[in-house]
Amino acid sequence: MCILFIAVQQHPNFPLIVAANRDEFHARNTLPSQFWPEHSHVLAGKDMQAGGSWMGVSKHGRLAALTNIRAPGKERSDAVSRGELVMDFLTQDFTGDAYLHRLSKTAQQYNGYNLLFGSLDNLQVYNNFEDSVYSLSKGVYGLSNANLNSPWPKLDLGRSELAKYCQQPGELNIEHLFDLLGNSTKADDEVLPQTGVPIEWERKLSSIFIESPDYGTRSSTVLLLDSYKQVFWQERSFNPRAELIDQQTYLFKLQDMSEK
Repeated sequence: MCILFIAVQQHPNFPLIVAANRDEFHARNTLPSQFWPEHSHVLAGKDMQAGGSWMGVSKHGRLAALTNIRAPGKERSDAVSRGELVMDFLTQDFTGDAYLHRLSKTAQQYNGYNLLFGSLDNLQVYNNFEDSVYSLSKGVYGLSNANLNSPWPKLDLGRSELAKYCQQPGELNIEHLFDLLGNSTKADDEVLPQTGVPIEWERKLSSIFIESPDYGTRSSTVLLLDSYKQVFWQERSFNPRAELIDQQTYLFKLQDMSEK
């Protein structure tokens, strides 16, 4: 997962809105989002190479999503797969404090990441490079391959658009959110971030939706939590030509933890 836009208590009917793109090499084998047979309360996609996931939600109201931190000079070949963090949180009964302690203790085992995690009404973002945590209070947030709300053009654009959508009267049209996630506008060179990759890659990665033959946006996901504790989830998958090739839609009411 490489970009997330999150609105907390910004829409009268949806206290939580998450719009996210997963950017990855197209050759990396992936299963679309589904309820996992071995963890029937967990809805998530699956990375078949390492076995973890990039984003998922549980019927008990837990959410986890991952973005990598772009830091070419700090990448370790022997690092543990970051995708296991998502599934660990969704499948185990961690409290927030206990999980933060675990993340801090194991931070150096992984290459750079941000992890959005928590209950759907109490989310936090942990950054392992800084060993820091930020609680998401009321507001609109953007998370990509640096710190939360870094002043990258695509993050500023997405946050601004999401804030506008949340102010529109009436029901939220999810197509607006997918339009946001499908925005392929590239930033001008003078405002590109400098993350240590060649300028050609900075340009390619500067749009919300990334299209290239080898690496790009593999899927877009919209998650909505409504005022009645009902979760809507739709994931759309794309090929290297940015053509829609699959779609998964789920609607379910949150369960009490005692219903396990």
